[in-house]
Amino acid sequence: MAIQPIILAGGTGSRLWPLSRELYPKQVINLTGELSLLQNTLKRVAELPDILPPVVVVGEEHRFMTKTQVEELGVFPEYHIVLEPVGKNTAPAICGAARFVAQNGAADDVLLVLPADHLVTKLDAFVEAVAAAVELAGQGKLVTFGIVPDHPETGYGYIAQGQGAEVERFVEKPDLAKAEEYIARGNYLWNSGMFAFTAHALIEEMGLHAGDVVACMEAAVSEGKFDGVFFRFDKKLMADCPADSIDYALMEKTSNAAVVKADIGWSDIGSWRTLWEVAGKDEQGNVASGDVILEDVENSLIRSEHTLVAAVGLKDTMVIETADAVLVAPMDRSQDVKKIVDRLKKEKRGEFQVHKTVYRPWGSYTTLELHDRFQIKRITVNPGAKLSLQMHHHRHEHWVVVSGTAEIVNGDESILLHEDQSTYIPSGTRHRLGNPGVIPLELIEVQVGSYLGEDDIVRFDDEYGR
Repeated sequence: MAIQPIILAGGTGSRLWPLSRELYPKQVINLTGELSLLQNTLKRVAELPDILPPVVVVGEEHRFMTKTQVEELGVFPEYHIVLEPVGKNTAPAICGAARFVAQNGAADDVLLVLPADHLVTKLDAFVEAVAAAVELAGQGKLVTFGIVPDHPETGYGYIAQGQGAEVERFVEKPDLAKAEEYIARGNYLWNSGMFAFTAHALIEEMGLHAGDVVACMEAAVSEGKFDGVFFRFDKKLMADCPADSIDYALMEKTSNAAVVKADIGWSDIGSWRTLWEVAGKDEQGNVASGDVILEDVENSLIRSEHTLVAAVGLKDTMVIETADAVLVAPMDRSQDVKKIVDRLKKEKRGEFQVHKTVYRPWGSYTTLELHDRFQIKRITVNPGAKLSLQMHHHRHEHWVVVSGTAEIVNGDESILLHEDQSTYIPSGTRHRLGNPGVIPLELIEVQVGSYLGEDDIVRFDDEYGR
């Protein structure tokens, strides 16, 4: 049977702050090598036989970043990105993706549902586990992957396996004593959040146990719209959908569940401690990356993104440095990083949402200086890309080209600027910046005005549909 990959790429990974942010989530970050977790997931899927072009389900705000990463990987010339205008957890996301696939003629193919932010190190075992799941899904089963545990973990739910592929029951995240009991029994597996079933079987069974979700998502797909490789669920109809996980809405209620026991070198990279556990370590048990100097440090995770980080005398500690934040905590408090993110949100601080470098479909910008009435940015425009035709009410802009060629609309004037040339954009002037060259365009922008927020923008034309 053909396999239709459904890659769930929503979420933000708040326990991996300050590297993971709301608009720069963990699945697009290179945490374990040269590729992001999303790219590794797609690369892993490409090794499977009878594979169809993937469907990636992602939040609206991450669509261009996701598209860029899929295309940079280059293993799937065809793909779809399904956009969630509002986050409603995994049950609506999976149900909506299944309806989308069925609507396009693949109701009897096996949907392989994989979170984009998981790590799998045993590829051959993964291929074998998928083959076993596809066979069960072909029999009409709703298949979940149960991970063979190697220690008593309190951060995961468990699946009690019966005879063969039978599911006895799903259990919530246990305390340590319960987790140790499950490991001792030998038939308890970690609940991975990976699934296989046909679209027909999923929708039929969800109709029995979560009919309101099915009704809402059928409507959201029916009224959804294509936009190139993007397909957008109808916002109003999806907003009316109940928010629930696929486990609560379906898997814990159905009598048609099956489990495949999978020893695939799996981790959900859910916290800095989890990353430390799966990463390669030095002789002192440390995981270090970036510009780091360690002296008498043991069993720690030290990560530098921009500046030198020096640590002395630490043990079981994590230190994470980014351009605008530093996290320091005992390793066993890694789950509590989310509390910091919650406080940042409550205090409306920008550090929970974006980095100093912000990625856009045309390139990126980095805030170098930010003050009351001026800010300085470094702007990078990809070859062949251009920003929207736009105007600002409250700020003037000065642009200086550092490298490359800039094609600029400034009011009624169209000009080409090269290295060390500049222009001035008064407030209220329609303007546009583009890169007609074959190398990235780099320029420095100085903004001056009474209000410098990103929402002071009026777009007249935008090829990205914003």
